[in-house]
Amino acid sequence: MTGAGLRPAERDLLLHLLELPTAGPLEGDGEPRLWDAQRAYAEAARPLGFEVLHHAAADPAELTDEQVPLAVRRAVDEDPRFLAVQPSLVLALGPELPQADTVMFNVHLDTVAGTEPVGFDGTRFTGRGAIDAKGPAVALLAGIRAALDAVPALAAGTRVLVQAVSGEEGGAMGVFGTRPLIRRGWYGRLNLFCEPTGMRLLPRSTAAMTACVRVDGDDAIDDRPAAGHNATVLLGHLAQRLATRLPERAGGGQVCVAGLHTGHLHNRVYGTGRLLLNCSYPDSAAGRALAARLEREVADGLREFTALHGGHHDLARTAADAAAITRVEWHKRGLPALTPADDPWAVRLLEKESGLSRWPDDEPAFTCDALWAAGLPGAYTAVLGPGDLGRNHAHAAGEYADLSDLDAFAGAVSGVLVRFAARHHAATGGTRQ
Repeated sequence: MTGAGLRPAERDLLLHLLELPTAGPLEGDGEPRLWDAQRAYAEAARPLGFEVLHHAAADPAELTDEQVPLAVRRAVDEDPRFLAVQPSLVLALGPELPQADTVMFNVHLDTVAGTEPVGFDGTRFTGRGAIDAKGPAVALLAGIRAALDAVPALAAGTRVLVQAVSGEEGGAMGVFGTRPLIRRGWYGRLNLFCEPTGMRLLPRSTAAMTACVRVDGDDAIDDRPAAGHNATVLLGHLAQRLATRLPERAGGGQVCVAGLHTGHLHNRVYGTGRLLLNCSYPDSAAGRALAARLEREVADGLREFTALHGGHHDLARTAADAAAITRVEWHKRGLPALTPADDPWAVRLLEKESGLSRWPDDEPAFTCDALWAAGLPGAYTAVLGPGDLGRNHAHAAGEYADLSDLDAFAGAVSGVLVRFAARHHAATGGTRQ
């Protein structure tokens, strides 16, 4: 939409946000400046008419259930400042209206770890968070500003909520950022999560679970390797089995056989070790099936190891005790997944009227905070944003966002808001119902 491009003040805001380190404690050692980033964001939104509805850290009492990743539960218990330095912000524009008249946008201001040079050369922004997701956050405000310029009375009949959250990165899965906000009812008839999708409308989000295969046995010195349990060989055997057999059972998700650690020294046999796996899934049933399959594959792999190496001089003790010293510990499990909703109203608004193209049904989705909008009554949720996670080097060296992509996203936001307000006006005959 005309006028939706980032203005100089909005470009300056993005550069300021990029300069602020906002990687959470699960990502790095430094203290994040999320309070500062969110205050700057709220101040930039104030001239548009936004008010701060909520700006606070999550309550530890909300983070004790099984959906909360183990790393988060441990951090909350061990560090009283863990939550205190990771607040979330909710901005509201317009009067308090029913959900049917509300649009909610969610964007995260925390980033992954790693310092990237911050800059803007006239066409491209660089810096950690440029595309994931500080750039989209600023473009979102530009789009809302353009919609208000086009329809000054828009906010009289449409409520706009913006969630600017922490806790999306670092494996926190939004449990202390987005989840509490959704549970408090701060969502709308339409909910858009601002993540890089190449400007394609993605009405689904996978969820992820993390399994840790633990071996807790006895060490041995290198001169007597048969005296202990060799966790390195045992976990290596399980890693190969899981990497070759589990992905074919993923049911539309992905399996990442990740870190394996036993020790760093060459002159001993390590009897303890950890193998991490991260598995995504498209719906809860598929997640449960994949988790059960993973546990069966581990059990079968242990039996296989025992049969293969029971007579080996150095591995006999490991083979005999394999099942007793090995277990699966779930670090993250039971999260919901967002599945596409059958919503003709939303299809008309977003695809037919706003001209947004849909993410191909046969292309895998990814995991983001949109999963917490799964099953919301009377609501439609999708992921939409500029750029591409891989192409724009999100989570990697050289992260960037092109101004043209941010401008395009701002235009899409403006168009959706204007059409949302127009559809409501037509449906009510221009009067409040």
